[in-house]
Amino acid sequence: MEYKVFIQTNHKQYIGALAAAHALERFSDNADKFSIEIIDVRDYPYFAEREGQYYLRDGAHRQWLNDDLQSFTLTRFMPPGLMGYQGRAVVIDPDVFAVSDVWDLLSRDMQGKAIMVRPRSGRKEKRGCMATSVMLLDCEKLQHWRVEEQFASMFADELDYMDWICLRNEDPDTIGLFENEWNDFDRLTPATRMLHTTKRKTQPWKTGLPADFRPPETFRLFPPSGWIMYARRKLFGEYAFMGKYKQNPDMAQQNLFFGLVQECLDNGTITMDLLKEAMQNNYVRHDALDVLKHTPPLS
Repeated sequence: MEYKVFIQTNHKQYIGALAAAHALERFSDNADKFSIEIIDVRDYPYFAEREGQYYLRDGAHRQWLNDDLQSFTLTRFMPPGLMGYQGRAVVIDPDVFAVSDVWDLLSRDMQGKAIMVRPRSGRKEKRGCMATSVMLLDCEKLQHWRVEEQFASMFADELDYMDWICLRNEDPDTIGLFENEWNDFDRLTPATRMLHTTKRKTQPWKTGLPADFRPPETFRLFPPSGWIMYARRKLFGEYAFMGKYKQNPDMAQQNLFFGLVQECLDNGTITMDLLKEAMQNNYVRHDALDVLKHTPPLS
């Protein structure tokens, strides 16, 4: 059986994806048993072709923007097709960093399930949303995952983005749960297996940059935040009044990320030119080189 880990990304999160790939190998004693592939949304033209068009998201219509911070999210459903609907895959976001051996997840007994995930937290958990930012997949059981076709159906009002991203349209009997530590939301403890920096406002490599992500808009009477965000966007633009990215409150998470980047610079996975280009384009904080100087080596 083939085993592979996929990291989804776009141009804005490419440095994160490279650091995530390095972490997968660095913290595994079984790196020879699986391969790693980065899925870059720019390699699939059908996403770019929908630029500016409106799709269905949480019951409302939003504009598809390929320059959005998270324009890569739907590529997380591509691994079964990329593997010819055979073998086993783990797929992660570019802001997910292994701190343990991912082989323990890849090789675990799935007990006949097609998908293993953890639930979302907060309001999204109450609405039955699964955290598809980290998934373990039995690719043979997911032959109905046809991303280009499903992507097109969002623009025909036939598929809601939130139903898709939350796995609400999947048979619940095919979904199993793994431990939350495999997708640990903004928490780095001795029990963490993979850290996920979900709070975009405090992602450690973005501190001080203008915020360039779009908050959700959920149109319900209470709370009215979705309507407020809608009015802000319509009157002033996508990123108006979003402020700047803040310092991550956990220095250990910052040190982990920049420790990984330093090792990538040392082994050539990330070049200095690539890092400086990302800084110039506001994808990585402008003081990144100074932060690297003060980052302790990873243990």
